[in-house]
Amino acid sequence: MSRQRRYLPSIGQLAAFEAVQRTGSTIAAAKTLDLSQGTVSRLVASLEAQLGRPLFLRQSKRLVPTPAGIDYAGDIAAALDAIERASMRTAADLGGGALSLAVLPAFGTRWLAPRLGDFLAAHPGVTINLSTRIRLVDFTAERFDAMIYFGNGEAPDAVHMRLFDERVTACLAPHLLADHPIGTPGDLAGLQLFQLETRPRAWDAWFAGQGAMPLPVSGMMFDQFALMIEAAIAGLGVALLPHYIAQSEIATGRLSPVLEPAVAGTGSYWLAWPPARASYRPLVALRDWLAAEVP
Repeated sequence: MSRQRRYLPSIGQLAAFEAVQRTGSTIAAAKTLDLSQGTVSRLVASLEAQLGRPLFLRQSKRLVPTPAGIDYAGDIAAALDAIERASMRTAADLGGGALSLAVLPAFGTRWLAPRLGDFLAAHPGVTINLSTRIRLVDFTAERFDAMIYFGNGEAPDAVHMRLFDERVTACLAPHLLADHPIGTPGDLAGLQLFQLETRPRAWDAWFAGQGAMPLPVSGMMFDQFALMIEAAIAGLGVALLPHYIAQSEIATGRLSPVLEPAVAGTGSYWLAWPPARASYRPLVALRDWLAAEVP
């Protein structure tokens, strides 16, 4: 298919435009791109001339993006990200193929990373490029070969492989436990019960696993387990953690478990991939390895 040159601006033009839109000025964009302010201004002006419409309004010394500029910037940022990832994947490919994998931060740090050495040793030449995501990846918009996420197999337009069900353990700082002994689920009353944005029913499941009616949950809200763990260590409240994370914190003495550990959570960990990548060799290798690795 032939491409119309007018609608294929240079990478320099697009990078300058995206940087100005993101930073709010040609001065800041120039610092980001390691270019002169004049060069950035000329690149943006040439892009506007090529497209035949303004992308910014010049107000005194400020550049204010037009509605068209705002819409264009979103598309261009996604396109530049895709080009960057494709280039990184090609540069990193050692001959066995490169796999772009989106993974949950805590799962990647605490479960996957310690095991990846065994996978790479068994598959020399394969490169895995990891990016953290706490939300589902849209495979139609982001160029990932696969993702590992928590849920119930609901990722759209994807093929799924369930890794394992999440089991959770309630933990708190040893000094807080000494001051506030917990012998029954009801003893948690009065303590902050930390919540994770992506697990809104987690405490209900934990209380059910203890054979108890749930208490009203009132506590700090977190978007990642790492911050929740540090808040629990500081004695600010009770963290409900995936058991594979809780085990290491308990082993080091930083946190203490309460009541029945490793009770059923509210979902599972899944590997998902777009159907078009199903036979991609590095992904097939990862699927086979995970199938043998998970409990």
